[in-house]
Amino acid sequence: MVPEPPSVQGVYEVCIGVSDPIVQLQYWEQFGYRIGAMGELSAVEAEALYGVRSAVRSIRLYHQTADHGLVRLMQWQTPVNAGLEMASMKTKGNRWATTLTADVLAVLNQAEEAAAAGLPIRYSSLHWEVIYNKERHMRPFVDPAIGVRELLLLQPLTRQVLFERFHYSMPNYGAIAPTSPFQTSQITHMGLVIQDDRKQTLTFYEQVLGLVRSRDDVETSYESSSAGRELFDLKPGERFFVTSFDDPRSPVADWQQVRSGRLYIIRFPETMTVPERFAQARPGCLGMSLYTYRVQGLEQLHDRVQASEALQVTAMVPNEFNEPSFSFTAPDGYRWALVASPGSFS
Repeated sequence: MVPEPPSVQGVYEVCIGVSDPIVQLQYWEQFGYRIGAMGELSAVEAEALYGVRSAVRSIRLYHQTADHGLVRLMQWQTPVNAGLEMASMKTKGNRWATTLTADVLAVLNQAEEAAAAGLPIRYSSLHWEVIYNKERHMRPFVDPAIGVRELLLLQPLTRQVLFERFHYSMPNYGAIAPTSPFQTSQITHMGLVIQDDRKQTLTFYEQVLGLVRSRDDVETSYESSSAGRELFDLKPGERFFVTSFDDPRSPVADWQQVRSGRLYIIRFPETMTVPERFAQARPGCLGMSLYTYRVQGLEQLHDRVQASEALQVTAMVPNEFNEPSFSFTAPDGYRWALVASPGSFS
């Protein structure tokens, strides 16, 4: 019998290196997350899976019944470094998580209070963005304004974008926990930054991991987007391009039915000067330092990744939660870990 080809779902986890998990637990509870699985690895075991010779204790945080967009807190006994902290979003190595909210102003209020209290935080203005049907011409004060309000939050351990929708819906793209203090969903999409004019590294996600390339080369420039200007520190004349990769179950032809768990790749032209900080955004670092996918057919995908241009591909070994797993560095320089779906490993 021919085995089914391997398949991935939406981005499974955002992994955050922490020194004190209690503080981060309290933080993510406000976004509707709760404690799920817990586990640990010795220094030898962590080196085999993550390339970091430090013991690690991890807590997986769940959000309602979501099967993606989860958070994993990783408490390293000996952290490698402080991570990205509040470095610019215009950085190779940058990772961030985006979340749907029913009240983005409530989150902005918290950010302003944090700044007033002297806490380390950077946050943007509330930006209005038209994501879909950009060509639509509306009559102000007559037609409904269809778009989102976006807010960027940078803190030492978290890099987040919060968005609120107005006058449109995507039922499979984020499920808000109505009783959560900030009325937020699970993480709906995650991002990273590259420079590759030929776009060769993008094919890895499509051809090796099997993701669906949905939106490709959507341009954002200093002149066209106030949000892109502030969130990504664009200067006059600068621009970037966005490519998104979806869960293969997402219907590409109908954007309103797309599933969350999307991977956004921001691609800057190679002529621009973009700092590189991969050393601050890998396992062992504090802050957002690893993404994971959950996979049906992990053994086959391990073979496929080994045969690709990926580097530092580890053997398949149990992770902190006793799940078969392996990690690798993608051709673009980002570290990933793949985890076996329940019942998929023989």
